[in-house]
Amino acid sequence: MFAVFAFSGLYLWQAWQHEQQLKHPQPTTQSATGTTATKAASATPDVPTTESAAPAADKVPANGVPTTTAVSNAPTLPTVKISTALYTAEIDPVGGVITQMALLKQPDALDKTKPYYALQKNSERMFVAQSGLTGEGMPNHRTTYEVLSTQRELKEGEKSFDLRLGATAANGEHVEQILTFHRDSYVIDVAFKVTNTSTAAISPYAYFQFTRDAKESVKRSSMAPKSYTGPVIFDEADKFKKVGFDELDKNAADPTRKLSFTPSNDNGWVAMIEHYFVTAWALPDSNTTQREFYARKTGDGLYSAGMLLPMGTIAPGASAEVTVPMYAGPQEQDVLKGLAKDLNRVVDYGIFTVIAAPMFWLLKFLHNLIGNWGWSIIAMTFLIRLVFYPLNAAAARSMAKMKVVAPKLKELQAQFKDDKQQLQAKMMEMYKQEKINPLGGCLPILIQMPFFIALYWVLLSAAELRYAPWLGWITDLSAPDPWYLLPVLYAISAFLQMKLSPTPISDPTQARMMQMMPVVFSILFIFFPSGLVLYWLVSNLLQILQQWHVNRMLEKERHAAAMKA
Repeated sequence: MFAVFAFSGLYLWQAWQHEQQLKHPQPTTQSATGTTATKAASATPDVPTTESAAPAADKVPANGVPTTTAVSNAPTLPTVKISTALYTAEIDPVGGVITQMALLKQPDALDKTKPYYALQKNSERMFVAQSGLTGEGMPNHRTTYEVLSTQRELKEGEKSFDLRLGATAANGEHVEQILTFHRDSYVIDVAFKVTNTSTAAISPYAYFQFTRDAKESVKRSSMAPKSYTGPVIFDEADKFKKVGFDELDKNAADPTRKLSFTPSNDNGWVAMIEHYFVTAWALPDSNTTQREFYARKTGDGLYSAGMLLPMGTIAPGASAEVTVPMYAGPQEQDVLKGLAKDLNRVVDYGIFTVIAAPMFWLLKFLHNLIGNWGWSIIAMTFLIRLVFYPLNAAAARSMAKMKVVAPKLKELQAQFKDDKQQLQAKMMEMYKQEKINPLGGCLPILIQMPFFIALYWVLLSAAELRYAPWLGWITDLSAPDPWYLLPVLYAISAFLQMKLSPTPISDPTQARMMQMMPVVFSILFIFFPSGLVLYWLVSNLLQILQQWHVNRMLEKERHAAAMKA
């Protein structure tokens, strides 16, 4: 009954989450056709004003930054196409905006023959990385840059290469935007180098932001819980803070509303996350530059989140440079952990993180040894069963004794069929004499249920398991079994387990319900990730083996006792 209620509650919760998901429309396709005509001026996002960024008055350039009412007259230019082993990218000379990033080793959710687009700008989806400088006449993400370098891909033996864009500010300052692409890395270093050619000192600020719509691009089963999509801000003051699109809508409607995050700090990062993927402006922990975080709605269904960094005072004839690494790729936890503190927390296991995180660590450790996620799940199931062996053995022994006293139980049911109260009293007396716990089989299920749900979240959230194959027809352990073989095998194993482990249920209606449980669960498992069903199937098979072994041991004990008598 606990299992029934647990799964009923889980699915009611998932249904509610799915209903909430419908508030934001989904994209009709994941494919990108390259940069199309520039959106209308009202849809072009801006960096925040000084008020929205909420920096201290003595830190902000007096002339501020572009406002949402500014109109871009920049021409539409051909994008600069970049190619590496992991991705292809397109850079718009207008602003140096990264308008497209196709991850070549991450398949699309709808078409496995196409890459997943971490960033894209077309008629169906808007998700771009923007950067620029604040101040009147300073180049921002609407300024047309001159492309200064010709290299577009890594050469043999190179670890990285630069794409340099140049612009001249209104007062004559020379500005270079430098994008550095690395071999075998999803990190792109975005830098600004400012040379002060004027006769007065300047103090520019650089901003780095993501702007996107609220659409989700990763296909998800309608039975799966809704994963968070939107901005996150991390610093030591607030730790991991989700700033959802709904919150930004409220902030836009009420500018006096208190921010849910600390806008200024000398540590931390800002990111946009969605299921399996993250884009982040991730300064290394060693960089303690004071930074201003912001997240806001920019209009026309678009949202921006980013950070503002000071470049310091630049004397006449001097230069200054600021660099922020941008990561756009899968939520690979070991990689993210090495980029910035707690960046791996974008992998969200919900309230079961305390169990799910160690389970994923164990699963990854086994995968490093075995080389296959499916066999790693099976190996982990063995280890979990080994840890709970004493508890399961006691339960199996109790169930085996139930089978022995089954004839006596039937006699009692026939003798007291019209007196339910007396029947229950006699049954409890018999259990006490035989030292049987009729609920002994429920405790192992109760103990293991959190591990089952935690593994469910691991399979739904870990990017490492996305499209991970196991054996033959199972090509994606994070997706349901396409042939339904695992749910059917589970139903068969559940029936065998019931035959080996009789229950003390005397009511015929309840008994029929228990007999239907394998069918009910197998139907539910049709919608579950195949890796989860594999775990439960193997666990069931091990339970059957253990129950069979205990039954044989008790049979030998009874035979030995009879010989002595």
